[in-house]
Amino acid sequence: MSNLSADAAPPKYYVLKTEVLSLIAGMPPGTLIPAERALAETYKTSRTTVRQAISELVAEGRLGRIQGHGTFVAPPKITHVRQLTSFSDDAINQGRRPDSKLLGLSVVKADAEVAARLGLPHGAAVTRLERLRLIDGEALAHEVAFLPGELPRFRSSLARAGSLYSVLATEYGMTISEVEDTVETALAAPEDVRLLGIEMGAPMLVVHRLARDDAGKAVEWTRSSFRGDRFRFISRVKTG
Repeated sequence: MSNLSADAAPPKYYVLKTEVLSLIAGMPPGTLIPAERALAETYKTSRTTVRQAISELVAEGRLGRIQGHGTFVAPPKITHVRQLTSFSDDAINQGRRPDSKLLGLSVVKADAEVAARLGLPHGAAVTRLERLRLIDGEALAHEVAFLPGELPRFRSSLARAGSLYSVLATEYGMTISEVEDTVETALAAPEDVRLLGIEMGAPMLVVHRLARDDAGKAVEWTRSSFRGDRFRFISRVKTG
């Protein structure tokens, strides 16, 4: 059984990928790059090779692509630091403008998973909040949160404050003191394509968050699907 040589030539698409990275270096975000046919002619390769190289760069967030408009240099990834802060707080701390579009708000019966996460009986009443999260007007995440019980005046309070954690603290006396984030990768499903304007199969970062108050009681269980081409997560730990 033979092994690949350590100095074996890299795949054609990878070589082209590095060429394209050199091409776009220094270009401002939004700059259109040449079409696939032009790139194939310039670098004397097939359009299949070009397509593979471009697809990887799009998946990595270096390029963006809009059907019918072409491929362009993508803006830098938004660094999203999740500690005890909310989506809105994180964005504001980075000088960006957070916003949300309410997709659904209702009181439902907790299914087995939600009940287990929140420490409630199966079928207990929980508030289900579904939002599209935006930064600087761009849809970047789809979020579904479950909160124990029914929260009076919740819709108006959230519309006024914007930040879920701010509303929980000021309106309901729930201060978040501990969070546990579970991060995994996934590929964009049809709903992600529809809500976030991305391609089917694009990389996603899926974060499940369990938040607890000072008494250790679970007060939030949230599933957030972030565009993998626009986000990266940084965990900061300060040791004594």
